[in-house]
Amino acid sequence: MKKTLLLLSLVAAPALAGEGKWTPQQVLELSPAWLKAQGLQLPPSKLWDPKRGTGLLAGTVNTGGCSGSFISASGLIITNHHCAFSIIQEHSSPQKDLITDGFLAKRPGDELPGKGSRVQVPRGFKDVTADINGAVPVGADDLARYKAIDRKQKELVAECEKRPATRCQVATFDGGVNYTLVDAVELQDVRLVYAPPRAVGEYGGEEDNWSWPRHTGDFSIIRAYTAPDGSSAPYSEKNVPYKAEFFFPLSTQGVKPGDFVMVLGYPGTTYRTLLAEEMAERQARYYPRVRDALGEAIRLLEAEGEKDPAGKIAVASQLKSLHNVYKNAGGQLEGLQRGRIVEKQRETEASVVAWAQKGGAKWNDALKAREDLLAEQQAASKTFERDFLLGLSGRLARGPALATSVARLSMERAKPDLERRPEYMDRELPRIKDRLEREQKNLFIAADKALLHAFVKRAQALKPDERIAAVDTHFGKTYVEKDVTAKIDSLYAGTKVLTQSERMKMADESPAQLAARKDPLLAFGLDLAKEQAALDDTKDRRQGAASRLRPAWRKAVMAQAGKPVAPDANSTLRVSFAKVQGYAPRDGAVYLPQTTLTGMLQKHSGEEPFNAPAKVRATAEAKKFGPWVDPRLKDVPVDFLSDADTTGGNSGSPTVNGKGELVGVNFDRVWENVANDFGYNPDVARNVNVDVRYLLWQLDQVENADALLRELNIRKSSSPVVKEAR
Repeated sequence: MKKTLLLLSLVAAPALAGEGKWTPQQVLELSPAWLKAQGLQLPPSKLWDPKRGTGLLAGTVNTGGCSGSFISASGLIITNHHCAFSIIQEHSSPQKDLITDGFLAKRPGDELPGKGSRVQVPRGFKDVTADINGAVPVGADDLARYKAIDRKQKELVAECEKRPATRCQVATFDGGVNYTLVDAVELQDVRLVYAPPRAVGEYGGEEDNWSWPRHTGDFSIIRAYTAPDGSSAPYSEKNVPYKAEFFFPLSTQGVKPGDFVMVLGYPGTTYRTLLAEEMAERQARYYPRVRDALGEAIRLLEAEGEKDPAGKIAVASQLKSLHNVYKNAGGQLEGLQRGRIVEKQRETEASVVAWAQKGGAKWNDALKAREDLLAEQQAASKTFERDFLLGLSGRLARGPALATSVARLSMERAKPDLERRPEYMDRELPRIKDRLEREQKNLFIAADKALLHAFVKRAQALKPDERIAAVDTHFGKTYVEKDVTAKIDSLYAGTKVLTQSERMKMADESPAQLAARKDPLLAFGLDLAKEQAALDDTKDRRQGAASRLRPAWRKAVMAQAGKPVAPDANSTLRVSFAKVQGYAPRDGAVYLPQTTLTGMLQKHSGEEPFNAPAKVRATAEAKKFGPWVDPRLKDVPVDFLSDADTTGGNSGSPTVNGKGELVGVNFDRVWENVANDFGYNPDVARNVNVDVRYLLWQLDQVENADALLRELNIRKSSSPVVKEAR
């Protein structure tokens, strides 16, 4: 009887240990026996308690586009170096270059505040599917459907956020099969505690990005603060460290091949629920355009940055982001082709269609929904080039982006709050103003002009039926280099958008007041904003259609699968279960799952991107390993691989062992695994983690960060101490 029950329970377990970004609720639906067999030593209820709406998973925080985790009860958070980069850049200058040299706060009073930086601590999840679906009027067209869903989501969020320092969102799963209200506490005072030199945090640079073997120390430590009474509060010298209920003690033992690990975090967006033809368009059009446009932007920023040290610092953050997206797009293209992902999706769809057809009338709606989704995709593809370029306009040149931001804010503020676009509601105003202020640090006029010039040239090359009217109005319909250059010079010479104090005033003005300024760059931004708003309306209608059609198809897909199916990533808290293991990327090549300090030294060339800091090299060459040497490797481990199911947003995710101890920090995927966003391939699905022992070696042997190590309960006397998981 026991064997029968065990077999039945394992049927409900996922077929592949690494596949699946599971929600906290789904963790409790997975077989406890299967989880224990994988290596989980904690009861699943310790990970998440549905009655309290919290658990050890709540030690994982959202840092805004990245993940992080508490590693002490006193608010210390570990994340990636590149996730804390904006704070590092904010406090850097040619005279005090923290980007290059790194930073260590010797005492709490030395910690550096991050303007606009926030962390969100998860507090609860509530199924609101019935509320959302019930808000859609009978017979509503797709745009009305979208607006009804959007308004209901805003109402639920507004009610949720009546409590102080609360940040809520309604997350959509499987295209609308489920809607969940996510409730989190938002901490507004975040400070930099430790960041290694760039030559550690980015060792290997873009050459090694998305690659293996890696020797990168992509970690930073920040701290969250609250008011003395424990409530969330903006930066103040009177604030005190946040008291974390759940945190992950650092494991001094690390990992070895075959070990069980969990990667927790907030993966951004994956595309496994797309139809094959939707994936095919991304392969044929979207990613090639990303490579083309961003590749040009990178070349321009690098060329201009080399001419000016201050300008190089100003564009550093943007360059870092562009490089990452650019290389990712290349990996997506190679992975889609190598893994035959589109072809496999077609095969999967065909099997679902055949299964549904055998089911009779029960699945007719699902089959029709699939056909209608394909028709929607074909209609959208007719304006792809214009839509892509217009969407890009807010991501490259800072000047026009700032102008359109204040213009969109002004346009949206004229509407009732619940009728505005979500990103311009009152709840977002502090973030918007923080960004408008913070962007001053990223302005480098020479580079900005070059980016705008490239955008205008691309827009003027569009076909007659895909024109961007704002570009035609302000720059003409035909590209003439000297004319475009002269016009751009005139825009920048006559604008106050790039003056911080004036820009902050603009953020509170009406469209009429903005127009009355007769500011040339602002005028361009106002016209561009109108077209962006119109494009948003078009996308809303498409999204309304998707919310009507995709759930029916997804229900058929999940029914045919006959097992739990993890939903696409959507920036909500997830966990992936994995094993530490290497892989064989191609014929004749086998990669081991760990790298070491010796390997880092072997890569050192004395030139970027392999120019390890002198202090790090000297310590490593002297074999001052301390207690951080791995007995099997006879070296200090640097990075390791596991087969966790991760994507963008998992940067900074804690990688923990079966006892809930932190053994590493996720920071990348291997090149062959980039297209994991579209489908999991166990042969090459590998994520890259920095080993916690490399962090501890840096703090102990290189930095002698005594106070920090004591706070982490690592240095008490002469021996490291392992603290039990809470």
